[in-house]
Amino acid sequence: MIPSSPVVVGAAAVLALIVLFGLLRRVRGSSADARESKRAHEAARERDPPVEIGGTYEFGVTELTDHHSGNEVAVGKVEGFVVFVQDIPGGVGEGDVIRAKVLSFNEGRTSADATFATKA
Repeated sequence: MIPSSPVVVGAAAVLALIVLFGLLRRVRGSSADARESKRAHEAARERDPPVEIGGTYEFGVTELTDHHSGNEVAVGKVEGFVVFVQDIPGGVGEGDVIRAKVLSFNEGRTSADATFATKA
């Protein structure tokens, strides 16, 4: 026999809501930043890159970071498209405007690897 007291039914309902809330949070992401990042990534996968392999582009350095190659790279964006720039000289930092030549795209064509050409 299934208990039907109001206390048991209420506790079961509260437990079900907690589990449902946890599942929704996991599926949707834990923060607005994570959701925005995922949305931007999906949008990037649906459009053609605004850069071409072999082309040289001018843009601002938004950060310096360690790339999967193990080297420090400059990160910038061309029309919202992320470009990782290798072979950066020591004097380049966040906020600097540089020129870089695109060498390749990542597998999903959502970012590109480039090599430093010159400081703008």
